[in-house]
Amino acid sequence: MPIRLYNTLTRTKEPFEPVQPGKVGIYLCGPTVYKPSHIGHMVGPVIFDTIKRYLQWNGYQVTLVVNITDVDDKLIAESQVRGISMAALAEEMTADYMRNLAAVGVDTVDHFPRATAHIDEIVAFVSELIARGYAYVADGDVYFDVSRDPEYGKLSRRSVEEMQGEGGTTAERKRSAADFALWKSAKPDEPSWPSPWGPGRPGWHIECSAMSRKLLGRTFDIHGGGLDLVFPHHENEIAQSECCHGVPQAKYWLHNGLMQASDEVGKIGGRHTRRAEPQPGDQQAQEAGKMGKSKGAAPFSELLKTYSGETIRFFLLSTHYRRPIDFSEERIREVERGLEKFYGLFARYQRVTQKSFYDLPATRRREDGQFEPGQDPFLLEVHTCRERVLENMDDDFNTGGAIGVLFDLVRLLNRYCDEHGLESAPQPQTVAVWERGMFTLRELTATLGLFRAPPQATHAARDELVPRLLDLLVSVRAEARAARNFAAADRIRQGLAELGITLEDRPGGTVWVLPK
Repeated sequence: MPIRLYNTLTRTKEPFEPVQPGKVGIYLCGPTVYKPSHIGHMVGPVIFDTIKRYLQWNGYQVTLVVNITDVDDKLIAESQVRGISMAALAEEMTADYMRNLAAVGVDTVDHFPRATAHIDEIVAFVSELIARGYAYVADGDVYFDVSRDPEYGKLSRRSVEEMQGEGGTTAERKRSAADFALWKSAKPDEPSWPSPWGPGRPGWHIECSAMSRKLLGRTFDIHGGGLDLVFPHHENEIAQSECCHGVPQAKYWLHNGLMQASDEVGKIGGRHTRRAEPQPGDQQAQEAGKMGKSKGAAPFSELLKTYSGETIRFFLLSTHYRRPIDFSEERIREVERGLEKFYGLFARYQRVTQKSFYDLPATRRREDGQFEPGQDPFLLEVHTCRERVLENMDDDFNTGGAIGVLFDLVRLLNRYCDEHGLESAPQPQTVAVWERGMFTLRELTATLGLFRAPPQATHAARDELVPRLLDLLVSVRAEARAARNFAAADRIRQGLAELGITLEDRPGGTVWVLPK
C-alpha cells in the first residue's frame, strides 16, 4: 500500500506523490524563542523527525527545515523585562531548544533558519507583493490586502468576516481589519532593520514564506505545524506565497494535535475547566486546553530531570500525531513502565547471545528487512507484525498504532524465549530463529528513532537508586548476621566504610550515614 497523508487543505487522505520524484522537502514551523521550551515544543519536532526517518527508509531523499522566530513582540517584551538585548535572549533560548531536541533524539533537521538572518529575503518578498498589487504601504507599515486574494481562507475554511480582528493600534492604517502585517515600522528602542519603507522588522507570517522559498523552493512537499497554526499563520503564509508565485506553496499540509493538560480544557491551574474530548482537527477544542508558556507549562529541562528523553519521545509517538496528547505525570509513568518491557527483552537477548540489542544493524531501506518466513509459525507471526507496523506507518504515519504492534512483537519474542528455554538450554537453531525476530524489532524501532543507545538513568532515578541500594545492603548484612556469617557481614560494613558510608547499629535497626 502506498504512503497516504491526511491533507488539512483538502480534509482527505491522499497518496503521497512528491513534487520531484524521489525527493521530499518538509518545512516545520518552529518556536518563538522568548522563554525556555516546554514539552509542547517537542511534539512537532519529534513527529517530523520520525516522518523524515520513515520517508528516508522508504528511499526518499528528504530535506527537513525547522525555523526559529527570533524577532517578535514577545521577544522584545521579554528582553525588556530581563534587561538584555533581544539577540541575547534569542540566543539563550535557542540554545535551550537545541539541547532539548538532542535529548529526545531529534537530529535529522537539515536547516534551522532564523528570521533575523533572512531580512534581505523577507524585504525582497514584501517588495514583490507590493509590485504585484497584493500589498500596500501605510505610514511605514506594509500590509497584505486580503481582498485581492479570492482563495483567502481555503485552509481554515473561514470567511473573511470570521477572520477579521480588531486591528490593534494599527487599525486606522488598514484597508480592512483582516489585512495582516508584512512589515512593521520601527518603534523607539526596538530592534529594526532598513527597508524601502523605512526602518522596521518583519511580520510573523512573512518570515516562513521567505525562508521556505529560499531553502525548499516556491512549491515544496510538506508543510507542518501545530493545529493552532492553521489560522492565522498558515492561512496567511498560503495567501502571501501563492499570490507572489502563482503556484501552490506546499502540496500537503500536516497539522499535529496539541499538548493538553491531562483531560481538562482551559487554563492550567485555573478555576474553571471542563473535560476535553477534542478530535483530530478540532482546532477550537484543542486550543482551549493547549499547554503553553502563557499557561505556566514547566520548562522541558525540568521534565528531563525526572524522565529520560527516550521516555518522552516514546510518549509523544504513542498517540497518532493528529490527535491531542494528554499530558500528565501518571501517563508518562505508564509509558515508562511500558518501556521496561522492551528493556527487559533486550536484557534477555544479552544473556542468551552475549550480544547487545543496540549492536544489531538497523536496515537503511525498507526492502532490506524483508524476509521469507517459510512455514515456521514464529517467523510467520514476526512477519505479520512487521507488515502491521508498516501498514500503520503508511497510513498517515500512525505511530501510535505502530507502537501497539511493537508491544505485540515483544510479547511474541518473550514467549518464544520461554517456550524454547533459551536462557536455560539454548540451541543454536532456535537461537538463530529468535535472533531473526530480534533483528526485525531492531529494524522497526529504528525507523521511529527509538532505542538508538542504551538508556541512561535520569537525575531523579539516580538520586532514588542510592538509598535503595544501601537499604538492600543493610538487609543482606542483617541476613548474614542472622545466619552467623559474620565474615560476610563485616565485609559489607568494611566495604561501605571504604566508600565513606557509615553503618550504625541501633536498637531499632541498622541505619546508614552518607559522608558529609
